[in-house]
This record gives sequence, C-alpha cells and structure tokens, in this order.
Amino acid sequence: GTGVVTSVPSDAPDDHVALQALKDKPDFAAKYGITPDMVEPFEVVPIISIEGYGDASAVFMCEKLGIKSFNDKAKLAQAKDETYLKGFTIGVMTYGPHSGKKVSNAKPLIKDEMIKAGQAHLYFEPESKVVSRTNDECVVASTDQWYLAYGEESWCSAVKKHVLDDEKFTAYDTASLEKYDATLDWLKEWACTRQFGLGTFLPWDKQWVIESLSDSTIYMAYYTIAHYLQGENNLNGEESKSPENIK
Repeated sequence: GTGVVTSVPSDAPDDHVALQALKDKPDFAAKYGITPDMVEPFEVVPIISIEGYGDASAVFMCEKLGIKSFNDKAKLAQAKDETYLKGFTIGVMTYGPHSGKKVSNAKPLIKDEMIKAGQAHLYFEPESKVVSRTNDECVVASTDQWYLAYGEESWCSAVKKHVLDDEKFTAYDTASLEKYDATLDWLKEWACTRQFGLGTFLPWDKQWVIESLSDSTIYMAYYTIAHYLQGENNLNGEESKSPENIK
C-alpha cells in the first residue's frame, strides 16, 4: 500500500487534533514541509450526524474532554472509541449518494461499490496483536472455511426486531442495548470449523471439526428441535428411534 490514509477531522479525534496543530503551529507544520496555504483554507466537513454529538463528533468529543494536543493520548483513545462506536451504531450519513442511511447500512454498500469499480480490494487483519497459546503472533489466513451465516437477512431481522422490542427484551443498560444492535449489524459470517484438535466432526464435511464456541452455539439451537429429528430418549442417535429415520 501507499501508507496514505484519508483524514476525517469531523469524526476522527486524532485527525481533528492534527489539523488544528498544523493550523495553530506553523513551525511544527514546517518540519513536515506543510505550508499555511495547505491547511488554513480547510474546515471540518460534516459527513455523519450522531444524535447527541452533532455533525462533527470529533470536535464535540475533543471539546468535551478538553483535548488540546497529541499528548492527551488517554483522552484521545477514549474519544476515538466513543465516536467510532456511536458513529457506527447510531450515526446517519449526511453527504453523498447514501445520505440519510445509517452508517452501519451504508458501509457495506460503499465497500461493494468500491470493489466493483476497481477502487478497492478486500484486506483482513486482526484489530490488534493476537498471540497464540504457543506464543506465536497470529495473522489472518485466506483458507477454505465453513461459516455460520448470522447475517442471513430473515434471521437477522427477526432477532433485531426482538432485541429492539422493549416489551419482549430487556438489556438493563442502554450501552448494552446499543452493542447488541451494533453486533447484529456487523456480525455477518462466523468461521465455525477447524482442521485440528478435539471436537465434533462436521457431518457433511468430515475433514473439518466444529470449533468450540460454534459448537456451543449450534447445540443450543439444536436442542430446540432435537426431539423432532432425534426422538425421545435417543442419546446415541439410533436411527430406529428417530421420527424421521435420521441416522
């Protein structure tokens, strides 16, 4: 890659602080070959509106937390986490062809458009450093894999409708409810198999073993219909006891 990234001072606290520093400190800017005419004409351009934060959440959070420079690292990290979470979960686009759509809905559409136009390609990396139990640093591997399709539209819509109905579901905390909502938006596919270790073989592709977290999820779902498929008192899965003669 080029190492060049987009600066978004409206919704990225670090970018907002950087823009202000370059404007307010000409000597600092000069160290990087940046002249006043490169920064002074530019103001924050609103692109996302967030209820309670306005249309420039980075500016709002920097003022709220009293962030003045790059040295306020802890406050910048706090501001970034909050603006990114709120922007994705409740933010609404106010600019461009997807204006009026929630950020969480617009993001995958924009991604697909850029890939089709040849302006981007898929790239995966861990959010932070991941170390295995053997003390090896992990990377993302591009391999064949089976997935649980949590993002399947009808299933996701049904779950979201239930979670957001305060007569049927209680999260006990607004922040928790927002995280449920956000997770339902981004959790599309979950890798559920591996080719080593203990576990249950994937019935239709026995070179794979169901990984432990997915195993627990699948069993909880299976228990709700097991008596129809497996039959009563049929722990060993005997075909003769199955209502549908499933082996």
